[in-house]
Amino acid sequence: MRRLAIGALAATVTAVALAGCGSTGGGSADGVTKITLSMQNADVKTADPATWAIVQAFQKANPDIEVEVSGEAVADHLQKLSIAAQSDTLPDVFWIYKANAEEMFSAGKIMDLTSTLDDLGLTEKFPASTVSNFSQEDKVFGVPYQGLLTGLWVNEKILSDNGLEKPTTFDELLTVAKTLNAKGIPTISNGANQSAFSVWSFLTDLDRFGYSDKIEGILDGSESFNNPDFLTLYEHIAELRDAGAFASNVSTQTYQQAVDQFTSGKAAMLDSGVWASSAIQESSIASDVSFWQGPQFADGVGEQNIIMNVASAPLAVSAKVSGDQTKLAAVTKFIDFYYSDAAQQILVDNGQPPVTTYTPTIDATTQSALKSALDAAAAPGVTSPESQPDLLVSTPVANAMYDSIYGVIQNQLTPEEALDLVQKAIDAE
Repeated sequence: MRRLAIGALAATVTAVALAGCGSTGGGSADGVTKITLSMQNADVKTADPATWAIVQAFQKANPDIEVEVSGEAVADHLQKLSIAAQSDTLPDVFWIYKANAEEMFSAGKIMDLTSTLDDLGLTEKFPASTVSNFSQEDKVFGVPYQGLLTGLWVNEKILSDNGLEKPTTFDELLTVAKTLNAKGIPTISNGANQSAFSVWSFLTDLDRFGYSDKIEGILDGSESFNNPDFLTLYEHIAELRDAGAFASNVSTQTYQQAVDQFTSGKAAMLDSGVWASSAIQESSIASDVSFWQGPQFADGVGEQNIIMNVASAPLAVSAKVSGDQTKLAAVTKFIDFYYSDAAQQILVDNGQPPVTTYTPTIDATTQSALKSALDAAAAPGVTSPESQPDLLVSTPVANAMYDSIYGVIQNQLTPEEALDLVQKAIDAE
């Protein structure tokens, strides 16, 4: 019945177009409908090959639809969307932070996708947590762009060569850091320069200290970000710093340089996510690498056996699309294709996990890094929060969170000062 609904929509659009009485804003003289897709990368083809490949496959399957892809760096992209929302010139489909999407949805700038997803049979293909995470009062405002499966990539050969085993707890990680530091080997490769957001494993650690239960109260003012539990975590980050866990050039190297440091065998671990699997797979250390969900804390709060395996920031659709039947049909086809099994396999082929319930085909030899990450996420007893901590707050607060963590890593802030930095950003909202 759901496929019939889409077929009926297409028939209706065709009839309207033939009658010449519908909106033709998305059409052109040659019969090609153009839709715009705006992303958080300036060069989507190079920086996001998975999305680029899906778009190319979609256009090949739908030669009557042209997808115009554009993008900017995250901060510039979000600012551009904010301005576009005020002038009602949002792109047809766009990547956006959840907090920004909720604000725009409340203002009527983003389309309600509930019936579209139901008609396409996609609602049940998404994990229930994904649907609820991108819903407001039972109305769906976004769909998952890609998965956020994050943690620490581990070069097990470096560990074994130095008489160490892959840690499980924070205390074991601290021992690894002290041992490797004595031999001049960084434990965790991070890069703060132009990539302050690259603290994924530490964002997961926040959930090991009760973040999911605390954040609502923190945002409504009934609790503070500077609380004893978060202070304990930040003190642990300082312990890692003092143990020499981070590279001496953590302040000056970028995230990409941190990846290069790890893939060249110069660091034992890389703070990153599944998107790094392709670069790792192409390196000489691929056979030595496994994926680790991160440390469990004896003094943590709540569930410790967790891994960050959530939907990334969503893709949203401009509310204006719903008033243009030609574009609506084209965007509906794009959404249908993006979450098809074929497109989800394209994600996997480009080193990304599927965001639907699709079971992918993975070559254990040529995709050993990706397989390691997916296996870690599917391990018995492992659970995941509903969302990554920075996706539950505004952009200024998220930036303050990144700066607070790197501030401690670089010994620029005490744990207390770091927590106050985030609280001040919240108070300024």
